[in-house]
Amino acid sequence: MELENDASPESASVIRPTDDQARRLAKKLIRTARFGGLAALDPDTGHPLSSRVSVATDIDGTPVILISSLAAHTRAIKETPACSILVGEPGKGDPLAHARATVLCNASEVDVTSSHHDRIRRRYLARHPKAGLYVDFGDFSFFRLEVLRASLNGGFGKAFELTSADVLTTVPDLDAWSEMEAGAVAHMNSDHADAVKLYAEVLLKAEPARWSLGCLDPEGLDLVAGDRVERLWFDERLISTGELRKKLVDLASKAREGGGISS
Repeated sequence: MELENDASPESASVIRPTDDQARRLAKKLIRTARFGGLAALDPDTGHPLSSRVSVATDIDGTPVILISSLAAHTRAIKETPACSILVGEPGKGDPLAHARATVLCNASEVDVTSSHHDRIRRRYLARHPKAGLYVDFGDFSFFRLEVLRASLNGGFGKAFELTSADVLTTVPDLDAWSEMEAGAVAHMNSDHADAVKLYAEVLLKAEPARWSLGCLDPEGLDLVAGDRVERLWFDERLISTGELRKKLVDLASKAREGGGISS
């Protein structure tokens, strides 16, 4: 007896419609990643070559890596820039139950003489301070992994296909944000460390630690304590750098009142 199957290809699809919650999760996975699995094409064999690399992000959320010319994956992405990076840390239990994102990219080496280099160097060291021991060695280079699209798996039955616009942050004046960020981060960490601690431990309910402000962008703050990274989202994206001070003051006031915020 033949069983009837009414399921259409569309209804059987495992890909869910993209929504704001999926966008937020993908951005968080990328923004808070300290490492990822870089996949590139081996130039000698054509086979996929997978390597673990340390990760940071540029202001717009583009993944950034620092790699040595001696590494096999450096030669691979120089010869074939098409690559991907997997981000998302498994926790307890089944590793497949935890969220992760595969970001399809084109690798672009950052010229050490370009205006982008200092910004990327500063943001990378905020996430990986020990890299200061070798970041300026002649055989090390930064690469921006220019995002084409991303596949998000938020856990069992939660698959999404995202565009670059879904996972990146629009930054109208990158130079202005870069200039402002350097001073704001230094000022907050030196003069308002108490507020930064409140951001992490009150607003995000993070465990007590020596929290510092690592980076900021129009959509939120990256808070760092050793190997731990927490993302504090603004309630709405900032349009200009002039809005930042008021936002930081408002967040500190909310924290002192004992409020919480969604991460």
